[in-house]
Amino acid sequence: MSSHTAQTELSFLGKLVIEGDLICETGLHIGAGKGTLEIGGADNPVVKDAFGRPYVPGSSLRGRLRSLLEQALGLAVPKQLVYVSRRKGQEVRIHASDLANDEICLLFGRAPGRVERVEGDALSQNTITPARLTVYDAALNLDSITAPMRESLDDELTEVKSESAIDRITSQSQARTLERVPAGASFKLRLVLDILCPEDKELIATLMQGLVLLEDDTLGGGGSRGSGRVRFANLKLTWRNSSYYKGGAEVEVAAASDLAGLRSGSADLAQKLEA
Repeated sequence: MSSHTAQTELSFLGKLVIEGDLICETGLHIGAGKGTLEIGGADNPVVKDAFGRPYVPGSSLRGRLRSLLEQALGLAVPKQLVYVSRRKGQEVRIHASDLANDEICLLFGRAPGRVERVEGDALSQNTITPARLTVYDAALNLDSITAPMRESLDDELTEVKSESAIDRITSQSQARTLERVPAGASFKLRLVLDILCPEDKELIATLMQGLVLLEDDTLGGGGSRGSGRVRFANLKLTWRNSSYYKGGAEVEVAAASDLAGLRSGSADLAQKLEA
């Protein structure tokens, strides 16, 4: 837990901007939720922008970071979860609390209102906690899909992975296909962490923890079947204090080729943010 209290006063101190590349180590599938099938198309297409290019929605990356942090912090248990949706077969449960020092609520925000707990009495949240973390849609780096890669792809920018489900009684096979962005493709990563009080600097370590967890887990669908392994590269942290937005200069806090280097290079991060 952080050192935030109910008496912590918020003001705008600045923004920490994290930029870099999100690289696919294996094929990546983030589904488009398409209700109809095209002739010859994959059963499960990936989400694409208006120009037909795959991208990583900020909501998908943000939601995965939140889920992994909830698990790592021991908050993904019934007594710590509330219902976002109770529609039968489509239940959605996430962590929420009314604690002033709850790192998840501080990072991802909290709205007032009464919500049903998965286990125990309903939770009445009386305060608004602004979300500190913003995760932007990550556009595809087109040059990361090289000419040799394109020669073996099923589409201009994606591949189709064929899978089979086997009936345990009859041994009958049912084929299914999954569209994926191929291994080696990369996306433009951009995250912004608002620092609204001195205590918010503690959230930087929590965010870094989430990024490290993601590298050892998966993003998108089909993770348990080999899809969705990613890593971060060419990373840069830039601090823009309140003076920057009045014409001042930004400060490059750290830069590294990978996430491990960025974490070790940001040990004195709190001191640098005073600039």
